[in-house]
Amino acid sequence: MLLTIASTHRPATELGYLLAKHPDRCQTFALAYGNAHVFYPEATEERCTAALLLDFDPVGLVRGRRWGQDSEGTLAHYVNDRPYTASSFLSVAIAQVFGSAMKGVSKGRQELADLSLPLDVRLSAVPSRGGEHLLRGLFEPLGYEVEAQRIPLDEAFPEWGQGNCFELRLQANVRLADLLTHLYLLIPVLDNQKHYWVGDDEVDKLLEKGGEWLRAHPMREQITLRYLKHRRSLFRDALERLMAGDDPEPEEHEAEKEQEEEALERPISLNDQRLGAVLAVLKDARATHVLDLGCGEGKLVEALLREQSIARVVGVDVSMRSLERARDRLKLDRMPEMRRRKVELFQGSLTYRDSRFSDCDAACVIEVIEHVDASRLGAFERVLFEFAKPPTVVLTTPNIEYNVHFDSLPAGRLRHRDHRFEWTRQEFQFWCTGVADRHGYGVRFLPIGDEDAEVGSPTQMAVFRR
Repeated sequence: MLLTIASTHRPATELGYLLAKHPDRCQTFALAYGNAHVFYPEATEERCTAALLLDFDPVGLVRGRRWGQDSEGTLAHYVNDRPYTASSFLSVAIAQVFGSAMKGVSKGRQELADLSLPLDVRLSAVPSRGGEHLLRGLFEPLGYEVEAQRIPLDEAFPEWGQGNCFELRLQANVRLADLLTHLYLLIPVLDNQKHYWVGDDEVDKLLEKGGEWLRAHPMREQITLRYLKHRRSLFRDALERLMAGDDPEPEEHEAEKEQEEEALERPISLNDQRLGAVLAVLKDARATHVLDLGCGEGKLVEALLREQSIARVVGVDVSMRSLERARDRLKLDRMPEMRRRKVELFQGSLTYRDSRFSDCDAACVIEVIEHVDASRLGAFERVLFEFAKPPTVVLTTPNIEYNVHFDSLPAGRLRHRDHRFEWTRQEFQFWCTGVADRHGYGVRFLPIGDEDAEVGSPTQMAVFRR
């Protein structure tokens, strides 16, 4: 198993400082399953290449294993591709041998560690049952140029055809720490298995090393599921923490908070009035494919499914638990097949670009933006109005001026404990008008609920049309 990293940043031999491995020496590091050798095939001012070679002990791979603990036979433990293809073994070696470089630390050369360098990476054999498409899907969104050459099963027997392994080359201007982290996380994703037990600590490791790039990656669900060895409970936990900013108590009291807000607004049947107003706007726009962003437990999705004019409804929420409640509410497992084809529910975030948000003719954001940090509203704006850009957008939010009419709401308190803000009518209209001007939309404002002459209606709605 061979990994090489080349740099043309002059003087190129400074790559040795970043890796903390001298170019003039070959070094060997003992691992639980063999040895890792680091050496430099070339080290000049113009170009420097560091190589990491793993030398496996076949017996060490299976030492201590209890036979029968998995479905593989005894022979398969000794005759396999583990010593030759990139896998979690290589990830462990990267972390152990290049640990300080992966953390972005370089004693005496920190300014260099913080620079994006021209790096050229080659992996001698990478498994990818998803073919070249999967390789490109994982690395190209991170800024890499990808070259992949499929390796034949045996060059001496061409009739056996091509295998599932590729010789992979990646090129990019990137920090060395970021490159090593990308390899550390994505190599096991390509291999789609791990040689060690996957538990809760792997979720922490994924979130710690994945950071912002994983949250914004278009294949974040596939990466997360494969990295966690298809353990669904860990997958759900990781995605909830990833998309919700790693809340230490993710949604522990979410249902309770929703009930508080509903109880506050129930005397004026505000939720029913909101749904009625949204449906009226969608009918007027002749929408047939509706995206419900922040669908929660699926109340609007349920109402849209009753409308014969609506051909497709897509519900999106950052919370897996909310989506599970939506599935229960809609009775998806018992829904007639023809109706079931009309609806799709998936996890996603309003503040990260997602190709699945495209192609709808109307998007609804109902009582959602007030749950978004104000600093993230710019990202939400771009995701919806610049990239997805549906012809119609319906957006509602509480009118904070009306809160004086809720006797049970203490002065100065917002309607929901998770609300980051609540806007006055002037603040809401100022923000919406700016969004419309920046993205080529027109916007009109409609009240929802009984309107007070002084403080307006309890809910304010904006309808954007392009």
